[in-house]
Amino acid sequence: MTTLTISKMTVLPLVAAVALLTACSKQSEPAGHDDHAGHNHGEAGGEAKAHTETKDGVLMCTGHNVPEAQCGICKPQLAGTLKVGESAKVRLAANDSAAIAGVETAKPSVGTIADAVECYAELTFNQNKLAQIAAPVGGILQDVSADLGNKVEEKQPVARIWSASIAEAVAKAVLSHQTLDRERKLRAERVTSEKDLQQAEADHRAACQQLRTLGFTEEQIDVLGAKPHEQVLMEVRAPFAGEIVERTAVRGALVEAGKSLFTLADRSVMWAMLNIPESALARVKVGQTVELRVESLPGQTFTGKLTWIGAEVDEKSRMARARAGVANPEGLLKSRMFAQARILTRNAEGALLLPGSAIQRMEGKSFVFVKLAEDLFDARVVRLGAKFDGKVEIVEGLKAQEVVAVNHAFPLKSAFLISRLGAGCADD
Repeated sequence: MTTLTISKMTVLPLVAAVALLTACSKQSEPAGHDDHAGHNHGEAGGEAKAHTETKDGVLMCTGHNVPEAQCGICKPQLAGTLKVGESAKVRLAANDSAAIAGVETAKPSVGTIADAVECYAELTFNQNKLAQIAAPVGGILQDVSADLGNKVEEKQPVARIWSASIAEAVAKAVLSHQTLDRERKLRAERVTSEKDLQQAEADHRAACQQLRTLGFTEEQIDVLGAKPHEQVLMEVRAPFAGEIVERTAVRGALVEAGKSLFTLADRSVMWAMLNIPESALARVKVGQTVELRVESLPGQTFTGKLTWIGAEVDEKSRMARARAGVANPEGLLKSRMFAQARILTRNAEGALLLPGSAIQRMEGKSFVFVKLAEDLFDARVVRLGAKFDGKVEIVEGLKAQEVVAVNHAFPLKSAFLISRLGAGCADD
């Protein structure tokens, strides 16, 4: 035996819809009608048909006291034919039917909302402010003064290396300087030629240039020349201000020239690498504002600018890569975080706004239920605009002064469509 299970979420709205319509024909039928004067149920296609009469030249549905051509309960198929701004009427059983079903109504609010392209993003370091601090020469790490998480300033020493090649270069510079002094004295006494002096000067410049290439300043070279017997240590310096985000340097280790000792990052601005759907590319351009929300940082929104849009679309995902620079002054954003991104494409001011719960979907269209009387609602097609933070912009089909079912509107939708099931308004 097969057991049929129906969830409460399905049954309750349908029960509410039936309650909205119960005794509808009895309430609205004229005196003297028999029990079935209002409706004839069970017709082919599930459409409930009511008696009609002409009023002021308009054919009326007497069961619901609305124009017969607009009776949504008798003609639920209207939902598929309506255009934006057009509607069907939904008459309820009694003045308090909507309240019993929990339907809440309100006027749309007027405010500002931004239309946006939504996509996912992954945060990474600003590649223009990311550097590998490498050993400029091979040698032994005599001192490591920076650690993970340390904030360093531009040109601040982070390590010191002793190297035989540096010692040799210093010795050569010291010797060339001594030779140059001697040649200058001899030339002053006219003992040596001008050519010998020029050669001594060239040798000294070459020796000093080698040290300058390794990062020594003129002042340091002069100090080294005055103290030729002291141990020479080369300072490794940060190229810009930032934070040490990776360290491989260990004191006493033998390192080769070019080996990375630290990774330095300036985290004041992070990059958000976006994946934009191909269908939305026509709406985005460089310079637009990007808002980021990170799940691990609830309630916070980070703002940046779109700085680059990729030149190709991935053949499998049909996404285009893009990049936004996002300010990170407090350092809350970290590399490899995932985020929900919104690229703001249009800012709508003075827009009519409704909560998302006010929108009902039927036949691929968006409907709202506009209150005309306590027991009468307009099922109206509207055109939607921007959506954000639970609010939806109504671009067309609604006026600011109209009252709309904003919460628990599903029973009204069910009342509109229930005659498709053969139930109609009331099944006497």
